[in-house]
Amino acid sequence: MFATLAKAEMSVFDSVIGIFSRLDTLAHPEVLIESLQALSAVWAVVFLTAGLICLFQGYKIYKTVTVILALSIGAFAGYYLGKKINAEYIVAGCLALLMAVTCFPMMKYAVSALGGLAGAFVGANSWTALSRLLSDNSVAQHYWVGALMGLLICGMLAFILFKLAIMMFTSVSGSTIAVLGGVALLLNVDMFRDGVIRGISAHATVLPLLVLVPALIGFILQEFEAYNTPSPSKGKAAAA
Repeated sequence: MFATLAKAEMSVFDSVIGIFSRLDTLAHPEVLIESLQALSAVWAVVFLTAGLICLFQGYKIYKTVTVILALSIGAFAGYYLGKKINAEYIVAGCLALLMAVTCFPMMKYAVSALGGLAGAFVGANSWTALSRLLSDNSVAQHYWVGALMGLLICGMLAFILFKLAIMMFTSVSGSTIAVLGGVALLLNVDMFRDGVIRGISAHATVLPLLVLVPALIGFILQEFEAYNTPSPSKGKAAAA
């Protein structure tokens, strides 16, 4: 039993690291499918559920989402680094705890950092997808240019427009996690597997589009909710 659990944990860590081994991972479905197929149905459902909550309720619970994302980034980065010294779980636990605790006194900076990372992720995938759409693979290799542009633009905007940064990183991260979880879940069903593989392998723009549309929907709904929810200062003024 314990061996099975350890194998499952190792599988999800290795799968997620494989999924995000490239910043423009969505534009490389042929590589992404292999990592998604290694993800179990249970973890696929977990990712799908967590992604939907983050996508549609991220603005309400942004502090919780920020801490969980920081913890997850620390855990997976620590696991990857820890494998080099055969202490992956110790390094993963330490780095996850450090990043999660650091978020509390530095929440605004953590949100800005996650906003910048979301911008880099969008920029890298957009650069590669558009380059491959134009059949220019030589330009697609320089996806880091798009990532840098997204990082700088969204990172700077995060300090100026804090609410916008919250809605952006929760909608992008939520949509990405939900879509990848949904695709992984379908890949676990025999009757859907071949059709899903053909669909997302048709072109490099398919997966970025599948992530972009829910992200825009989530962003619009969060913006509508934020617009119709009075800020704490306005609520106190009205009560007075």
